[in-house]
Amino acid sequence: MKATTTLSAIEQSKRLAAYTAVDKHILPEHKVIGIGSGSTVPYVVERIVAQGRELNKDRVFIPTGFQSKELIVMSNLNLGDVDQFPTIDVTIDGADEVDLDLNCIKGGGACHLREKVLAEAANTFIVVADYRKNAEYLGTNFTPGVPIEVVPFAYAQVLRKLHDVLGSPNATLRMAKAKAGPVVTDNSNFVIDAPFPREIMMDPSTILAKIKMLTGVVEVGLFCNMAQAAYFGNEDGSVTVKRKVESKVVEESILPSES
Repeated sequence: MKATTTLSAIEQSKRLAAYTAVDKHILPEHKVIGIGSGSTVPYVVERIVAQGRELNKDRVFIPTGFQSKELIVMSNLNLGDVDQFPTIDVTIDGADEVDLDLNCIKGGGACHLREKVLAEAANTFIVVADYRKNAEYLGTNFTPGVPIEVVPFAYAQVLRKLHDVLGSPNATLRMAKAKAGPVVTDNSNFVIDAPFPREIMMDPSTILAKIKMLTGVVEVGLFCNMAQAAYFGNEDGSVTVKRKVESKVVEESILPSES
């Protein structure tokens, strides 16, 4: 029976990162909380629920998509909408990869438009992930490329521009795995995955701006200069924390007894 509930090393590292981030950043005074998407986020919600009904009864939780909405509802937390609460105290979300400057690739789950809205609406934006997402530069381990949400009418034109102008000859329309045809986002759009060479990804803000200028692009899965901190669970039970202090990013390690 015990074996069925034992988490893999990767899942343990995700849970460690999520628990530590919630303990550090979801404080009693925070009443409006953004809940992101991805495989680490269920542990975020699990830890928030563990803070107790008394703390959570006056809180409102804003989801970035279907997955986080279901987590909020199934956990008996109060569901809200960014239309009602345009300013969020803290948003905690996962990431596909994070670089040395806390820039992130997000959108592997095709939720990056709503994720970016909640990240920008938050006074504090925190990222949680396992150690595999901690990289020197974007595109190191996450190789599918930059997720780009596009309106269906324009996807072919955007692909052509990515191939011929912006330097991503292998950009492709993301296809669904359990249905015929392309992935369709919660906003009824398509997603293009655009890998770029290292020299371009070393300056993600510049390529972000260029992609955003293409007609038909709704949002780009590059989150530049947005996260205040990132928490990475490690195999040895420690947590690596990257956080902004004034204009610099500092890194520290938190041991299990400290978290």
